[in-house]
Amino acid sequence: MRTVVFDLDGTLADTSGDLIAAANTCFRGMGAGDLLDPVRDAATAFRGGRAMLALGMERLGRAGDQAEVDRNYPLLLEAYEGAIDTHTALYPGAMQAVEALRQAGYRVAICTNKPEGLARLLMTRLGVLDAFGALIGADTLPVRKPDPEPLREAVRRAGGDPARSLLVGDTVTDRETSRAAGVPSVLVTFGPDGEGVAALKPEAMIANYGELSDVVRDLIG
Repeated sequence: MRTVVFDLDGTLADTSGDLIAAANTCFRGMGAGDLLDPVRDAATAFRGGRAMLALGMERLGRAGDQAEVDRNYPLLLEAYEGAIDTHTALYPGAMQAVEALRQAGYRVAICTNKPEGLARLLMTRLGVLDAFGALIGADTLPVRKPDPEPLREAVRRAGGDPARSLLVGDTVTDRETSRAAGVPSVLVTFGPDGEGVAALKPEAMIANYGELSDVVRDLIG
């Protein structure tokens, strides 16, 4: 069974506003105010909570303060869980593309480096969790992307064959994951790193979700 696996942040949904807000909650707790901008720093938001905290510490002149990043990471997750869908929205056409793939006989799944509980909560709040056959998060397995096992497990849990799958994503992490798994990657160009994904040399790129079905058919049949 052919399977299309999707990254979440920056791929299915623009979650940057709520992620940045959660990080800024931590910085305000330090007495530093809002250090990150939801537009300018969106690309960092899609690299995860620790990346946002590290960027803020750098702006405070404390680059490399891993202890402070570690201390604040649970606080960031708590703040994010409390306001997980205030600004978040699915990208235009994302769920229409997912449904088109399902109707064409593909299995669909999610593989994200967001903690599984938060990913499930967000997809439930957005009303689309049931559209996917499986969801693997950062803490579902002992390893996370770019290790290939989360991708393979997402495919298996969706009822597919890992050898007949591909990963739709938006960052170098997704590109490295697909390469490690020996399957194609499709990177979206509508995110904040859109202009840079070509340098990652994915098997395909899409500028909008209307292009996905044809690309998937060309890559995995």
